Amino acid sequence: MNLLIRLFITAIVAYLLTKILPGVQFESFSSAIIFAIVLGILNIFVKPILSLFGLPLTIITLGLFALVINAAIILIADYFIDSMVVNGFWWALIFSILLSIVTSLANSMFSDGD
Repeated sequence: MNLLIRLFITAIVAYLLTKILPGVQFESFSSAIIFAIVLGILNIFVKPILSLFGLPLTIITLGLFALVINAAIILIADYFIDSMVVNGFWWALIFSILLSIVTSLANSMFSDGD
């Protein structure tokens, strides 16, 4: 149940961010739900591989390269979802930063404290 709540929060936050950021668009809220599912799958399977290969750069940049990896994950999700449009790397970077911050805040507000 906790996973479904987190996916729904991610979908809501992503959909609301597209209303603020002109460089990222969804066709509908159902596209945002699909995005949340694809993002979760990519975070499970692809992100650890990218993080492992990018570990030297992450160490050299004191962790800032992790933001680039997050933006790459957003761009990969954009590639797989036809009803989502991201207009370039910089919009993906801004979107990933804001998505991470707001979903972390929202998840901490709605967590049951376990």
